Amino acid sequence: MSAASAMPPSLWAATAPPAPPTPPLAGSRKADVLIVGGGFTGLSAALHLAEAGVQVCVLEAHEPGWGASGRNGGQVNPTLKHDPDELVRLYGAERAEPLIDAVSGSADLVFDLIARHGIDCQPVRNGWLQVSYSEKDVAGLHARAEQWARRGVNTLPLDRAAVAARLGTDTFAGGWLDGRAGGIQPLAYTRGLVRAAQGLGVAVHGGIEVTALERRGSHWHASTSTGASVTAEQVVIATNGYTGALWPGLKRTVLAANSFIVATEPLKGAAADAILPRGETASTSQRLLLYFRKDAQGRLLMGGRGHFADPGGPADFAHLERSLELLFPQLGPLRYEYRWAGRIAVTRDFMPHVHTPAPGMTIALGYNGRGIALATSMGKHLAARLVDAGADFPYPVTPIQPIPLHGLQRFYVAGGVAWYSLLDRLA
Repeated sequence: MSAASAMPPSLWAATAPPAPPTPPLAGSRKADVLIVGGGFTGLSAALHLAEAGVQVCVLEAHEPGWGASGRNGGQVNPTLKHDPDELVRLYGAERAEPLIDAVSGSADLVFDLIARHGIDCQPVRNGWLQVSYSEKDVAGLHARAEQWARRGVNTLPLDRAAVAARLGTDTFAGGWLDGRAGGIQPLAYTRGLVRAAQGLGVAVHGGIEVTALERRGSHWHASTSTGASVTAEQVVIATNGYTGALWPGLKRTVLAANSFIVATEPLKGAAADAILPRGETASTSQRLLLYFRKDAQGRLLMGGRGHFADPGGPADFAHLERSLELLFPQLGPLRYEYRWAGRIAVTRDFMPHVHTPAPGMTIALGYNGRGIALATSMGKHLAARLVDAGADFPYPVTPIQPIPLHGLQRFYVAGGVAWYSLLDRLA
């Protein structure tokens, strides 16, 4: 993590309610739990810990929500890359079913927190459409829907005509609807979590980077960029796609891939009204997926992978704008109000990673582009585990295992983008 900086420009930064005050910590303080990182994982953990009566301090190098939590596409999707039956094959039913339940309930948790704490984040819960260009892939999507339906989830397999009616384009061969999902204004949600946590006594400080962690007896001592310090019995590191060198080897366990997003000006008229008329969110099932939705003002958003470097100008978003205009040619030429990007943490196994590398130290990261639902869920379950070490914990806990030759991650990402793009074209 680098020195504190202003919130990057985006649609969400322009339209979110004002940020609650989170001034840097002055001096030193003690806490039961120190959380490093003010995104969904850290704030959810802080909120749930505070509800259990735990004294919590959150330190964020920038402003809460500065990373992917405030820059994502706003889709609340309660799924993993792996389908439920695949999870059972990987972990066995005894371990997999609690994980599946936690993932399945993750969107419920998000919308419950929004309702309970009165978070002003434009929540819409009309489901998520996952669609495919290819006829041969539709059967797999229908099988995915059936797996979740067997577990009581409201799903609906869709053919070409049904997808066209819901999306407003006849580009796709079919797909499925996940009724658990929805959309929010993610930076507004993040700021709402800050306010809720502060209301329960959590100390949230922005503009302060944790530079070192040292075990002193039964406690951890955190040094910071401002000279302030925190002593705590437990530490949670929740820095995800912006993980730095704070803990040895951690940065090398994930690939920090850029996700680029564009947003049109608010659209009006019959052609615009026919696009996602029921208010679902949507994404494609291809390897280099595209995701799209409308916001509360009728803007059309399109997101997808970009190059490894941060964008330098509008030309870096041309592939998304071209995709959007190919999907919806009936809209004619489009004007774009916002273009922005943020980093997600991609793991080798496409699973969230939880590590406990030392007494009193817990690390969680790696949501592979599903952070709103999964990171909120992770925070809740981490809190329960910190309060009661014997509590059931659904997510696998693994050793830190750096990706080999991680220093070449720029080439990993570029090579992966090229390879998956080729496979998508062949499909």
